[in-house]
This record gives sequence, C-alpha cells and structure tokens, in this order.
Amino acid sequence: MSEGTVVTASDGSQVTLAPVGQTIVFENEHVRVWEIVLEPGERQPWHQHLNPYVVISLGPADNRIDPFDGGEPRLVHEPLGGVVYREPGEVHMLTNRGTTPYHSRLIELKYLGGDVPPASGD
Repeated sequence: MSEGTVVTASDGSQVTLAPVGQTIVFENEHVRVWEIVLEPGERQPWHQHLNPYVVISLGPADNRIDPFDGGEPRLVHEPLGGVVYREPGEVHMLTNRGTTPYHSRLIELKYLGGDVPPASGD
C-alpha cells in the first residue's frame, strides 16, 4: 500500500498519501476489500492505487475525482449497484459532490499489481 508515502506535485507542494479506503472489511492473499462511505461534500484524501481494482457502489452518488498531477477533474455518477474496473497508478482524491451519501466496496486485485509477491528464488 502507498499509505504514508510523501509525493511532490509539479508546483513543489507535498502531501502524505492516505489509504485507498476507510476500513478493510476482508483481506487474503488474492484480494483486499475496502469500505468507503462519504457524506455529501466529504473527501477520501489523496491516495494511490498500486493494484487494479473494482468498485461496487452500495449507495449512489455524484463524485469528483481530482488527479494530483493537476489534470482535469473527472465528474462521475456512481449508480446504486454500479460496477467499475480501474487500473492502478494515478494519485487522486475522491469527493462526494452530490446530495446523497456515497457507499462502496473497493476490491483490490493484489496479484495483478503492487502486492505481487516476488518469484521464488528472488
């Protein structure tokens, strides 16, 4: 996990990365499942996914994803039951910009990303 890593933006500002979710609700050698609950206006702080992941929306919301590199924010609607697959990499922040609480399960696929164990003999 990238939690606790300090990253520097192009303008020289620095932030310490937070976990990708609020609570780990399940974990084994293959997956890590996070719970994320954001009230309207609440943010999931700057974080980075080192593993590919799937997000399942348990409570719909209109969210905003701000990339740390200063790129354009992405406005996304996550409907109840919606499922999204995303690749790892970008440092970003998630904000619930809607009027309803956002609730999701984020499933990291550990064996496809940064948690891949070294090959035997390494």
